[in-house]
Amino acid sequence: MSDFVPGVPGRHVMQVAWLVDDLHAACVRWTRTTGIGPFLTVPHVVLEEYRYRGKPAGGLDFSVAIAQWGGVQVELVQQHCNNPSAYRDTIAKGQGGFHHLAIYADDYDAAYAHYRDQGFAAAVDGTFGGFRFSYIDTSTAIGCMIELIEENPAQSDFFRRVAHAADGWDGETDPIRPGFPA
Repeated sequence: MSDFVPGVPGRHVMQVAWLVDDLHAACVRWTRTTGIGPFLTVPHVVLEEYRYRGKPAGGLDFSVAIAQWGGVQVELVQQHCNNPSAYRDTIAKGQGGFHHLAIYADDYDAAYAHYRDQGFAAAVDGTFGGFRFSYIDTSTAIGCMIELIEENPAQSDFFRRVAHAADGWDGETDPIRPGFPA
Protein backbone atom coordinates (compact mmCIF):
# COMPACT_ATOMS: atom_id res chain seq x y z
CA MET A 1 0.00 0.00 0.00
CA SER A 2 1.32 3.40 -0.93
CA ASP A 3 0.74 6.95 0.24
CA PHE A 4 -2.28 8.71 -1.21
CA VAL A 5 -1.61 10.72 -4.33
CA PRO A 6 -4.60 12.94 -5.18
CA GLY A 7 -6.49 11.50 -8.11
CA VAL A 8 -4.52 8.25 -8.14
CA PRO A 9 -6.55 5.19 -7.07
CA GLY A 10 -5.32 2.36 -4.89
CA ARG A 11 -6.33 0.26 -1.89
CA HIS A 12 -5.14 2.72 0.76
CA VAL A 13 -7.09 4.98 3.09
CA MET A 14 -7.20 8.36 1.41
CA GLN A 15 -9.86 10.11 3.48
CA VAL A 16 -11.14 10.39 7.04
CA ALA A 17 -14.70 11.62 7.50
CA TRP A 18 -16.82 13.13 10.23
CA LEU A 19 -20.57 13.60 10.34
CA VAL A 20 -21.45 17.12 11.47
CA ASP A 21 -24.69 18.92 12.28
CA ASP A 22 -23.71 22.28 10.69
CA LEU A 23 -21.29 22.06 7.76
CA HIS A 24 -20.28 25.71 7.62
CA ALA A 25 -19.68 25.95 11.37
CA ALA A 26 -17.68 22.72 11.31
CA CYS A 27 -15.46 24.01 8.48
CA VAL A 28 -14.78 27.17 10.48
CA ARG A 29 -13.94 25.16 13.62
CA TRP A 30 -11.64 22.79 11.73
CA THR A 31 -9.81 25.62 9.99
CA ARG A 32 -9.36 27.68 13.16
CA THR A 33 -8.36 24.73 15.31
CA THR A 34 -6.11 22.78 12.94
CA GLY A 35 -5.18 25.15 10.11
CA ILE A 36 -6.49 22.57 7.64
CA GLY A 37 -8.08 24.02 4.54
CA PRO A 38 -9.43 25.36 2.44
CA PHE A 39 -12.58 23.23 2.42
CA LEU A 40 -14.22 22.72 -0.97
CA THR A 41 -17.96 22.30 -0.52
CA VAL A 42 -20.55 20.40 -2.51
CA PRO A 43 -24.02 21.32 -1.21
CA HIS A 44 -27.12 19.17 -1.33
CA VAL A 45 -25.97 16.04 -3.06
CA VAL A 46 -29.15 14.01 -3.54
CA LEU A 47 -28.93 10.29 -4.11
CA GLU A 48 -32.16 9.43 -5.87
CA GLU A 49 -31.55 5.68 -5.96
CA TYR A 50 -29.32 3.42 -3.88
CA ARG A 51 -29.59 0.31 -1.76
CA TYR A 52 -29.74 0.70 2.01
CA ARG A 53 -29.13 -2.52 3.94
CA GLY A 54 -29.97 -4.46 0.76
CA LYS A 55 -33.27 -2.74 0.02
CA PRO A 56 -34.06 -0.03 -2.56
CA ALA A 57 -33.94 3.49 -1.08
CA GLY A 58 -33.80 7.03 -2.33
CA GLY A 59 -33.87 10.72 -1.55
CA LEU A 60 -30.78 10.95 0.63
CA ASP A 61 -29.84 14.67 0.81
CA PHE A 62 -26.45 15.63 2.24
CA SER A 63 -23.66 18.16 1.77
CA VAL A 64 -19.90 17.63 1.98
CA ALA A 65 -16.80 19.73 2.52
CA ILE A 66 -13.36 18.31 1.78
CA ALA A 67 -9.86 19.61 2.54
CA GLN A 68 -6.46 18.08 1.92
CA TRP A 69 -4.28 17.41 4.97
CA GLY A 70 -0.93 16.15 3.76
CA GLY A 71 -1.53 12.73 2.23
CA VAL A 72 -5.10 12.39 3.45
CA GLN A 73 -8.36 14.25 2.97
CA VAL A 74 -10.65 15.45 5.75
CA GLU A 75 -14.30 15.16 4.75
CA LEU A 76 -17.13 16.73 6.71
CA VAL A 77 -20.66 15.49 5.94
CA GLN A 78 -24.01 17.00 6.93
CA GLN A 79 -27.15 14.95 6.30
CA HIS A 80 -30.14 17.22 5.69
CA CYS A 81 -33.00 14.71 5.50
CA ASN A 82 -34.31 12.23 8.05
CA ASN A 83 -33.99 9.17 5.80
CA PRO A 84 -32.23 6.10 7.15
CA SER A 85 -28.60 6.09 6.04
CA ALA A 86 -25.13 4.79 6.74
CA TYR A 87 -24.51 8.16 8.40
CA ARG A 88 -27.42 7.82 10.84
CA ASP A 89 -26.54 4.19 11.53
CA THR A 90 -23.63 5.35 13.68
CA ILE A 91 -24.24 9.05 14.44
CA ALA A 92 -27.64 10.29 15.67
CA LYS A 93 -29.29 13.41 14.23
CA GLY A 94 -28.03 16.49 16.05
CA GLN A 95 -24.78 14.77 16.96
CA GLY A 96 -21.39 14.69 15.28
CA GLY A 97 -18.44 12.41 15.23
CA PHE A 98 -16.01 10.29 13.30
CA HIS A 99 -17.84 8.21 10.70
CA HIS A 100 -15.67 6.51 8.07
CA LEU A 101 -12.39 5.89 6.32
CA ALA A 102 -12.52 6.06 2.51
CA ILE A 103 -10.64 3.94 0.02
CA TYR A 104 -10.41 5.08 -3.59
CA ALA A 105 -10.36 1.69 -5.29
CA ASP A 106 -8.69 1.01 -8.61
CA ASP A 107 -10.18 -2.51 -8.40
CA TYR A 108 -13.56 -1.87 -6.80
CA ASP A 109 -14.73 -5.49 -7.11
CA ALA A 110 -11.66 -6.84 -5.31
CA ALA A 111 -11.89 -4.22 -2.55
CA TYR A 112 -15.61 -4.91 -2.09
CA ALA A 113 -15.01 -8.68 -1.98
CA HIS A 114 -12.23 -8.19 0.60
CA TYR A 115 -14.75 -6.86 3.14
CA ARG A 116 -17.69 -9.03 2.14
CA ASP A 117 -15.52 -12.15 2.41
CA GLN A 118 -14.88 -11.22 6.04
CA GLY A 119 -18.64 -11.15 6.67
CA PHE A 120 -19.15 -7.39 6.65
CA ALA A 121 -22.39 -6.12 5.11
CA ALA A 122 -22.84 -3.07 2.94
CA ALA A 123 -24.90 -0.43 4.71
CA VAL A 124 -25.21 1.42 1.37
CA ASP A 125 -24.51 0.47 -2.23
CA GLY A 126 -25.03 2.96 -5.01
CA THR A 127 -23.76 4.81 -8.01
CA PHE A 128 -22.84 8.44 -8.39
CA GLY A 129 -22.06 9.83 -11.81
CA GLY A 130 -22.21 6.29 -13.16
CA PHE A 131 -19.56 4.94 -10.79
CA ARG A 132 -20.02 2.71 -7.77
CA PHE A 133 -19.59 3.48 -4.10
CA SER A 134 -20.50 1.70 -0.91
CA TYR A 135 -20.35 2.07 2.83
CA ILE A 136 -19.22 -1.23 4.32
CA ASP A 137 -20.32 -1.55 7.94
CA THR A 138 -17.08 -2.45 9.68
CA SER A 139 -18.12 -0.54 12.82
CA THR A 140 -18.23 -3.62 15.05
CA ALA A 141 -14.62 -4.47 14.15
CA ILE A 142 -12.91 -1.06 13.91
CA GLY A 143 -15.41 1.48 15.25
CA CYS A 144 -16.26 3.07 11.90
CA MET A 145 -17.44 2.30 8.39
CA ILE A 146 -15.29 1.92 5.28
CA GLU A 147 -16.39 3.85 2.20
CA LEU A 148 -15.30 2.33 -1.10
CA ILE A 149 -15.21 4.70 -4.08
CA GLU A 150 -14.73 3.34 -7.58
CA GLU A 151 -11.95 5.20 -9.38
CA ASN A 152 -13.31 7.54 -12.03
CA PRO A 153 -12.05 10.56 -13.98
CA ALA A 154 -14.49 13.12 -12.52
CA GLN A 155 -13.72 12.12 -8.93
CA SER A 156 -9.97 12.09 -9.64
CA ASP A 157 -10.22 15.61 -11.04
CA PHE A 158 -12.11 16.81 -7.97
CA PHE A 159 -9.57 15.21 -5.61
CA ARG A 160 -6.74 16.92 -7.51
CA ARG A 161 -8.52 20.28 -7.14
CA VAL A 162 -8.89 19.71 -3.39
CA ALA A 163 -5.17 18.97 -3.09
CA HIS A 164 -4.22 21.89 -5.34
CA ALA A 165 -6.29 24.30 -3.21
CA ALA A 166 -4.31 23.25 -0.12
CA ASP A 167 -0.93 23.72 -1.82
CA GLY A 168 0.48 27.00 -0.57
CA TRP A 169 -2.77 28.02 1.14
CA ASP A 170 -2.08 30.86 3.58
CA GLY A 171 -4.45 29.53 6.25
CA GLU A 172 -6.84 32.46 5.99
CA THR A 173 -7.94 33.34 2.45
CA ASP A 174 -11.30 31.87 1.42
CA PRO A 175 -11.31 28.98 3.91
CA ILE A 176 -14.65 27.69 2.57
CA ARG A 177 -15.01 27.53 -1.22
CA PRO A 178 -17.44 26.04 -3.72
CA GLY A 179 -16.28 22.64 -4.90
CA PHE A 180 -17.40 23.29 -8.44
CA PRO A 181 -17.36 26.53 -10.42
CA ALA A 182 -20.68 28.38 -10.35
